[in-house]
Amino acid sequence: MRFQDNWQYSWQALIRHKLRTALLLIAVAIGVTSVLLLTSLGEGARLFIEKEFSQLGSEIMVVLPGKKETTGGSVPIYGSTPRDLTIEDALAMRKISTIKAIAPIIAGTSLLSYQGKSREVITLGSSKEIFAVRKLNLSKGKIFNAKANDLAKPVCVLGATIKRELFGNKAAIGQWVRFSGQRFRVIGILQERGESMGLDMRQMAIIPIRSAESLFNSPALFRILLELKHANTEQYTEDKLRALIKKRHEGEDDITILTQNSLMNSFNKILTLVTASIGAIAAISLVVAGFLIMNVSFVSVSRRKEEIGLLKALGATAKEIRLIFLTEALLLVSLGVLTGLSLGYGLTALAAIIWPVFPLSIPWWASVASIVVSLSIGLLFSWLPAAHAAKQDPVLALRGN
Repeated sequence: MRFQDNWQYSWQALIRHKLRTALLLIAVAIGVTSVLLLTSLGEGARLFIEKEFSQLGSEIMVVLPGKKETTGGSVPIYGSTPRDLTIEDALAMRKISTIKAIAPIIAGTSLLSYQGKSREVITLGSSKEIFAVRKLNLSKGKIFNAKANDLAKPVCVLGATIKRELFGNKAAIGQWVRFSGQRFRVIGILQERGESMGLDMRQMAIIPIRSAESLFNSPALFRILLELKHANTEQYTEDKLRALIKKRHEGEDDITILTQNSLMNSFNKILTLVTASIGAIAAISLVVAGFLIMNVSFVSVSRRKEEIGLLKALGATAKEIRLIFLTEALLLVSLGVLTGLSLGYGLTALAAIIWPVFPLSIPWWASVASIVVSLSIGLLFSWLPAAHAAKQDPVLALRGN
């Protein structure tokens, strides 16, 4: 039997049993679609985090108070320390030649009020460099001047949402507000911007670092953001930072330093593993579809014994009979794969339109893996029924036995 005749014969067999073909095709398509959709979630999470980090700039380091050893556990966020990081520690870091900008941060919650309206807001105290380091732009007004880094000047920059809630459509620049009773003059409004690294800047207010020290009555820093002058200077900068802190903290290396590249690499490894894991779990549905193909194929062999007997009587060999049933299975699986790929990419595109904030994306390897696994499962699970058909005695098969 020629290759073309084999495919044509298999296609006609699938058309003759439309319901069976449709059910098996749906089973394979669901499996492929599940793999694509679940892996797109993992890949989307990776791209989302990558986007969040890119908003911080290309060369960012974060210094946290407390020593946290890396032992294969979670990413260190807080540690325990006998000594707090202070503004003076941050100022001393300016001497390191590879550091371009330093933004020390004091964070706390304060009651922001204006003409009878009030709400609790997260208030960040920092230097003027925070706007450059965090890539924060203003829609109106101006940022702190250099004097605000050393003096407790009563000025503030408000997030867009806070401005709307307190001032509505009225101008906010030049107005006086109160942070937990202390008066501050509004000098700037941040541009509309969503969450970045878990912080929604629309819901926050920024004041000078010395003003925050007075407002919260604490010199302890929440963290220090550093922007480097050049790439590939992280290790040199880290060594210099640790030496500086040891000198200032009586020989104690009691800080945790996070680099953007190390965090990105860690998140990439974790999310790639998670994506592969959930893809493997979704692939179980393809195995279920394989068992369904095998069972239906056995039923098909039993119902087509006369057909098998006739083919053998006309001279078809056992190899050709086996190839007919394998070709039917592969053709069916191929149609299921194409349907699943269409559904997977279509639903992902639809989700991207409905939910544009989260960048769903199907990794290329998921598509390749779903095709290879589906065809392999189709071939594997149809082999036994095909072999059973090839062993049929032509005389008995013609009788339907």
